[in-house]
Amino acid sequence: MSDTPDTLLLDTVNTPADLRKLAPKQLKQLADELRTETISAVGQTGGHLGSGLGVVELTVAIHYVFNTPDDRLIWDVGHQCYPHKILTGRRDRIRTLRQGGGLSGFTKRSESEYDPFGAAHSSTSISAALGFAIANKLNDAPGKAIAVIGDGSMSAGMAYEAMNNAEAAGNRLVVILNDNDMSIAPPVGGLSAYLARMVSSSEYLGLRSLASKLTSKLSKRVHKTASKVEEYARGMATGGTLFEELGFYYVGPIDGHNLEHLIPVLENVRDAKEGPVLVHVVTKKGKGYAPAENSADKYHGVQKFDVITGTQDKAPPGPPAYQNVFGDALVKEAATDSRIVAITAAMPSGTGVDRFAKAYPDRAFDVGIAEQHAVTFAAGLAAQGMRPFCAIYSTFLQRAYDQVVHDVAIQNLPVRFAIDRAGLVGADGATHAGSFDVTYLATLPNFVVMSPADEAELVHMTHTAVLHDSGPIALRYPRGNGTGVDLPQVPERLEIGKGRVVREGKTVAILSLGTRLAEALKAADALEAKGLSTTVADLRFAKPLDEDLIRRLLTTHEVAVTIEEAAVGGLGAHVLTYASDAGLIDAGLKLRTMRLPDVFQDQNKPELQYDEAKLNAQHIVETVLKALRHNSEGVAEARA
Repeated sequence: MSDTPDTLLLDTVNTPADLRKLAPKQLKQLADELRTETISAVGQTGGHLGSGLGVVELTVAIHYVFNTPDDRLIWDVGHQCYPHKILTGRRDRIRTLRQGGGLSGFTKRSESEYDPFGAAHSSTSISAALGFAIANKLNDAPGKAIAVIGDGSMSAGMAYEAMNNAEAAGNRLVVILNDNDMSIAPPVGGLSAYLARMVSSSEYLGLRSLASKLTSKLSKRVHKTASKVEEYARGMATGGTLFEELGFYYVGPIDGHNLEHLIPVLENVRDAKEGPVLVHVVTKKGKGYAPAENSADKYHGVQKFDVITGTQDKAPPGPPAYQNVFGDALVKEAATDSRIVAITAAMPSGTGVDRFAKAYPDRAFDVGIAEQHAVTFAAGLAAQGMRPFCAIYSTFLQRAYDQVVHDVAIQNLPVRFAIDRAGLVGADGATHAGSFDVTYLATLPNFVVMSPADEAELVHMTHTAVLHDSGPIALRYPRGNGTGVDLPQVPERLEIGKGRVVREGKTVAILSLGTRLAEALKAADALEAKGLSTTVADLRFAKPLDEDLIRRLLTTHEVAVTIEEAAVGGLGAHVLTYASDAGLIDAGLKLRTMRLPDVFQDQNKPELQYDEAKLNAQHIVETVLKALRHNSEGVAEARA
């Protein structure tokens, strides 16, 4: 298999309109070529692989049957959308996936009319599709809305909230449940295909009590079939009951890789006068590519890889990843403290909780894609005397903000938040960047918010969080590897709200939070070379602030600069507020704040993202020099 696979039929398809010109018998070949092209592209760029391969036939079938983009196709999460992008006019850019200036790894409204709704967090598709469907209904406009949602996303309450409200959309709403873990239905076969066509037909859809009709229809056949089929049929009938109760016509399960099954069922659903309809398809992650089929977890998100062997590029050996440092530190803490439990929301390996789960399976809880539940569950544990660590990506913790405020902060419960992916995240772009956690947590009474400058500090902060029983505490750390410092054998309990000075100077003070400390020290070297004596402080805590240290630095230096890998409203805002309240800037101190820009930064290499954000050493130096050179001149100009 070469880098440019042989795709003669796919070469004739640039948009779904081209796809619809093909004969049904050509669609299997097209799907095979689409799968080959997807594998080839992701081999060059890296990204999400298994999920996209699992929906190749489904993608072809939907675009073949429905009139996209007038019919609105919404992919839940969007990480499975690479085949969709290839079929919707973006094949010529598919090898720019997740790169600076290239295609997003998720659906994105600004990228194509075939992406009506951007998504990279799960369980939003049914709500969004319902919005499109109801808008068309109210405007008496044509067009259906099709939501494709994976069974994993069904662990989030939002999906059920949307379904409970969906009946008003009628036949304008189609939900396709992509079941790739066999979590609802047993394996499918010819019987299910026949039944799916039958129950999606106009005769059956005309009966509101579809579930009971289906049960009675099955009962005559069940006695004549093997016990395995009997068990399957019974599961099928009851599997649809929940969706029927929520107001859907349930169709399935059907084989999501068999176009001869998919096409007629989707055509029936498209033409039905009744609705909304839920079509249950069963697929296999990584379908058609043996390495991905055999190791779905390892091929969910991949580095660049050799298409023939499946071997992924490995990063050169280096310091351990922050998530693993946290996981290992928590394992050590739990060895002597039976009250420690770890909770994650469908991200055990991404948060390091998998390491804890291996050591203490009874004390590790993966609650699925249910961040709200995870936080309140942790609050209940804390209220009962346990020491819960809620390990969630910064961007995903946003989904549970009300629970953080209401169930944790107001009640002052000692839930420990291990916030991974805090800051910029490279190829995943704006949807996964942890830009806002300092702002949204440090504004809350009772909270402690800290951020380690390196992996050794992360070990100390994990230990400190274990012992902090007087209220909620959060430690935020970035994606990627540490700095290479030695890890402490015996962790230190840090004094809450106390920073440290790592370099003493006289003229310039740099107040750093988190892993920008290394850049602050580089900037200090550059400033010293220019004759500017520089102090560098690692504040450690965004809340509570080390007011004594800040007061000393702001009253003994000419210029002070705060730096953080977080949005406006974080450390810099709190330091400015304190300085203003305490009158520390009344005597002419030049105080500047450096933070993430007020934009959603697109995907790029991390080093380029930091340059775009102006958070590197050179930018610190420029900020200091500009404050020294231009401040008085600017004031004079303003008065003129």
